Order: sequence, then structure tokens, then C-alpha cells
Amino acid sequence: MNKRVSILFMLMGIAFNVCLIASNLLETKVIDLLGLTATGGLVVFPISYIINDCVTEVWGYRRARLVIWTGFASNFLMIAFSQLAIALPAAEFWEGEESFNFIFGLAPRIAVASLLAFLAGSFLNAYVMSRMKVAMAGRHFSVRAIASTVAGEVVDSMIFFPIAFAGLIPVGEIMVMIATQAALKSLYEVVILPLTVRVVRWMKRVEGEDAFDDSISYRIF
Repeated sequence: MNKRVSILFMLMGIAFNVCLIASNLLETKVIDLLGLTATGGLVVFPISYIINDCVTEVWGYRRARLVIWTGFASNFLMIAFSQLAIALPAAEFWEGEESFNFIFGLAPRIAVASLLAFLAGSFLNAYVMSRMKVAMAGRHFSVRAIASTVAGEVVDSMIFFPIAFAGLIPVGEIMVMIATQAALKSLYEVVILPLTVRVVRWMKRVEGEDAFDDSISYRIF
């Protein structure tokens, strides 16, 4: 039996994966935003939560679960391939070894923190979005998008920073970083929300989809 493959769903999945891989690389730069310290990943990482919202809203939790796991696999492979490239001997004339290792050489604890935080935050985002849609009978997309993003971003930050920096940065500073990152990433969602609403409406019209996750299992596997 032939099964229809949605080109739009495939493109959303690709964009999700690209955002995750790019954010890992951009995290190596620390930036200053009007006195607030953040990382370069702030530029692109919140987009992955917006895509998560769109996929869950249009195709449902089970499709979002598939996208999340492909994102996890992509991140894992990127880290693994990066470590392999670092382990290979550099050419004698090449002078970029130190810079290459700085960008791609994630410390094991940071890699683990990143992967665990991503899984927890992404699945919580999809779960909250799905459950609130059913509870609200499909209304108030903006409220659901903001609430699910705030939940996901807070959990993501609460997992990532303690695992990545415990013992290296004072506890008080870690708490400030958690609050700052979660707030800035959630604000990103609010600012771009008018565009997100229009994109979701367009996707529903083009796909003829508007999933309601009644009586489904919310297992992550």
C-alpha cells in the first residue's frame, strides 16, 4: 500500500535538525546582550521549539516524537563525528588545530548535558502543547505555544547548566544563567509568535491536517 509522504513535514524535520546542530556549534561563543550574558546558540536554538510547536499542532505528538528522535540522532552523530575528526592527526602545515578543537571539541559532560536537556525540554514542549490543545478544543494557539515553550526552555536550562558547569561555576551564577537563558529564549518565542501563527494556519490549510491527540500514549519511545 502506498503511503503519502508529506514534503512539508519532511522540510520541517530537516529544519529542526539543522537548528539543533547549528545551536551546538554556536554555543561555543559567549555573547553580551545589554549586560546579560548568553551564548550564541540563542540565535537559533529557540527556532527548534517553534518548529516543535508547529509539528505538534499540525501533525500531533507522535509525529513530533519522530522529529525529536531524529534531532537527537543528528546531534549525537555530529558530536561523534567531531570527536573522530579531532582524534585524526593534523597535517603538519595546518595551523587551525587549536581553533578547530575549540569549536568542535565538546567536553563529554557538556555533550551529555546538551543531549539530555534537549530530550527533556523537547518532549515536555510537545506534551504540553498536545495536552493543552485537547483541553482547549484547539483554541488559543498563542497561549499554548508560549506555555509549552516556557515549560520546555525552563526544563532544558535546569538540566543543561547544572550538569555542564557544576563545580566550575558558583551555584548562584548557574541559577542566574538558567533564569536568563530561559527568559531570553521564551521572549524569542513571544516576539516571533505572529509569524508562527500565520505559518501554522498556512500549514494546516496546505496539509489538510489539524491533529487532536485523543487517547494516545505519551511515551517517548
